[in-house]
Amino acid sequence: MMTVKEVSKLTGVSVRTLQYYDKIGLMKPTEYTASGYRLYDDTALETLQQILLFKELEFPLKEIKEILTRPDFDRSKALEQQITLLTMKKEHLEHLIDFARGIKLVGVKTMDFTVFDTRKMDEYVRQAKEQWGQTDAYKEFEQKAKGRSEEEDQAVAAGLVQFFVEFGKLKAAQEKTDAAVVQTQVKKLQDYISENFYQCSNDILSSLGKMYAGGGDFTTNINDAAGEGTAEFAAAAIEIYCGK
Repeated sequence: MMTVKEVSKLTGVSVRTLQYYDKIGLMKPTEYTASGYRLYDDTALETLQQILLFKELEFPLKEIKEILTRPDFDRSKALEQQITLLTMKKEHLEHLIDFARGIKLVGVKTMDFTVFDTRKMDEYVRQAKEQWGQTDAYKEFEQKAKGRSEEEDQAVAAGLVQFFVEFGKLKAAQEKTDAAVVQTQVKKLQDYISENFYQCSNDILSSLGKMYAGGGDFTTNINDAAGEGTAEFAAAAIEIYCGK
């Protein structure tokens, strides 16, 4: 565990900013000490990395919060976008440096301002925002989240985790993924997502199942909460359900 000052020193994010992120529910500390001091673990630091990545993509904090709490948030996709954007920024800066060096050596000979053109980079950011924020599912999620308090958001998230705890119990009981009781649990999960996030079609549910077992944060978080192998068990059950 790290204190808020240690996190600030490690990341360069000010203590005041971290406190603000806690206040608006963007990044909560892992726990508080008896004296009320904030403590952060590695998972919290990973969340902070995601926040900083989306800030580089010029997303407002409100949108970042909504995206990170989505059940279909894809960390790998976010990283791919970040790498692309940083590469574009690097190339842009290199062109500016070469341009400035040219002026230093030979002076201004032509009125060429193309080096300052950021339209390509701006277009990429626009497309990235559309991918995250303009789908029908996201709009529906945003609408539903708008009417909930922070406590209600936390209760909804906890409810989602509980579904995987139940999957873990079914796995521990050695139920088969095609068993009626397991398939019923998949249907309950689908209904819960539709009720609290967005209309969860079989296609969307199938994509979520692949993400749950994809080896990233989803897999780790599910298995940490519900037992090793639960993410893969749930994903296999979802695949059967969606293939019917």
